[in-house]
Amino acid sequence: MIVKERKKPLMILKLHALLDRISPHHPEIPKITEELKKREAGYRGETSLDYPLSFLDEKNYLIFHDLRLKDNSSFFQVDTLLLTKSHFIVLEVKNISGTLYFDHDFKQLIQTTHNGKERAYSYPLTQLRRQEQQLKRWLEKHHLKQMPITSYVVVSNPQSIIRTSKKSLHISQQVIRKEELPEKLLLLEKSKSPEILNSKGMKKAARSLLKGHLEQDQSIFEKFQLTKNDIQKGVMCSSCKYIGMKRYHGYWACPVCKMKSKQAHLQAINEYRLLFNPTITNSQLRDFLNLQSADTAKRLLKSMDIPYVGENKGRKYDLTKIREFKI
Repeated sequence: MIVKERKKPLMILKLHALLDRISPHHPEIPKITEELKKREAGYRGETSLDYPLSFLDEKNYLIFHDLRLKDNSSFFQVDTLLLTKSHFIVLEVKNISGTLYFDHDFKQLIQTTHNGKERAYSYPLTQLRRQEQQLKRWLEKHHLKQMPITSYVVVSNPQSIIRTSKKSLHISQQVIRKEELPEKLLLLEKSKSPEILNSKGMKKAARSLLKGHLEQDQSIFEKFQLTKNDIQKGVMCSSCKYIGMKRYHGYWACPVCKMKSKQAHLQAINEYRLLFNPTITNSQLRDFLNLQSADTAKRLLKSMDIPYVGENKGRKYDLTKIREFKI
C-alpha cells in the first residue's frame, strides 16, 4: 500500500516558473535549464519504479516515496522506502544513460556517454550505507523497533550498460535494474526473516515516518544568486507567452495575439507563490500583476475563495490553498 504518494518535486515547479519569468537573455539561463533537465531525469527515473512496484502484495508492503527526514542537524532523503514486518528496504534510483562503471576501489560511479565523454558521480553504494546509518539513528531516536535494512541501487534507464571489475562482482547483489526489483523483493520475502512488527507496529512506524517528513523548500534566488529584479512581472498569455496581458471588465486580453481569458491571473499567482512567498497581500498582487485598482485586486482574491489572516491593508491570503497547477 502506498502510504506517501510521489508528487512532482517543488524545485522542478520552481524551475519551470523561473524559466517562464526570467529575462530570456539572462546569463544564468543555461545553468537553470541544465538543473531542470537533471532534476526531471531523476524524477522520471523515480516514477518508472511505479510499474515494478505494482506487482507487490499491498498487504505486505507500506511504500513511502520521496521521504525526507532529519538526522541530527542535517536531512537525508530516500527515493523510495519500503516497510515490511521484517525489513526496511531503501531504494536509490539512478536514471543515468550510457555505460555505468561502478569503481569499487575508488568509490566512484563513472558514466561514459555515446560520444565517449566521461563523467564521475558520487558512489551510490557509499550513499546507501550512509542512508542506512541515518535511518537507523532516526528509528532509534523516535523509539521505533530496529529491523534489518536492505538497500538497492536501482538503475532505471533500460539502455544503460552496467559494468564493474571482476573482483567487484559482488555489487550485483545491490545494483539492479528496475525490472529485477519484484524478483529481488520476492526473494527477500521468502528468506524466512523473523517478523519483528505486527500490523499495529507497522501502522505506528508509518505514522512516525509521515510525521517526520519535511519537504525541502530551497530559495530559487539563493540557488542561482538572483534578485527579485530578475523576475518579469505581469500576467502571461498562455497562447503566445507574452507577459503583460491587460485587464478589462472581467477578463484579460493579450495585446500581441489578442487571446482573451477570465482566469489567466491564476497561473501568475501560482508562479508568485513558487518564486516569492506562500502568502500575498492586495498591494503585492497589484504590483505583480501590474494592476492599478485595489478593488479589482480584491475581487480577484475573493474569487479564489482562499483563507486569509488580518484585516484591511494587512490582510494576507494563503496561496498554498489554491488548486495545484500542472506545469
